[in-house]
Amino acid sequence: MTTPELLEITDRFHVRPEDFDESTRILAGKSRPMHMRVELIDGRIRSRAVPDGDHGRIIEWLTRICMQSRPELWLYAEQGLRIQEYRLGRARPDGSLAPSGAFVGQGEWADPSPVLMAVEVTSYDVDTDQRARVEKPRAYAETGIPVYLLIDRDSCEVTVFSGPDGVRYESAHTVPFGKEIALPDPVGITLRTEQLKDWVR
Repeated sequence: MTTPELLEITDRFHVRPEDFDESTRILAGKSRPMHMRVELIDGRIRSRAVPDGDHGRIIEWLTRICMQSRPELWLYAEQGLRIQEYRLGRARPDGSLAPSGAFVGQGEWADPSPVLMAVEVTSYDVDTDQRARVEKPRAYAETGIPVYLLIDRDSCEVTVFSGPDGVRYESAHTVPFGKEIALPDPVGITLRTEQLKDWVR
């Protein structure tokens, strides 16, 4: 089964986590296109474009800031996480800020409990709006991840979601690129976002 066929099927049916895990293992070994990553949110498979160079540079920029401010933590790029209620979803955030060594001994889809912040940088694809701005905030809040950082290259804004109540984040603070924004506890880092202007189309 190819990835387009798998995505067509999921439009009609909800997918069980164990079936998703098996399908991604098969596709990784055979025919999954290298320009696509897949996730499972709300029982449906979601595809997303592989990051471009500017996307990677933003993650590098954020990683350096985190290392300087909180050397006991690490920003794990694309670590698979079991998310949502009962951990039935599968997400691969662009970054997961957690203590160093937090995922040692875990498989492709790790326990999200150590994650202090999930990070998404928008990609230039058709699903970005629904995935990054609607589904991911809800999914990460359901998971109990304290902070969700959205770096939105379409609107040139940074949004920090915090205070998950098990359904949604109670707080969302947005600033345009160029302004400072605080990542609240348990992260406790302030971002100066001027450089982000250099990495958008």
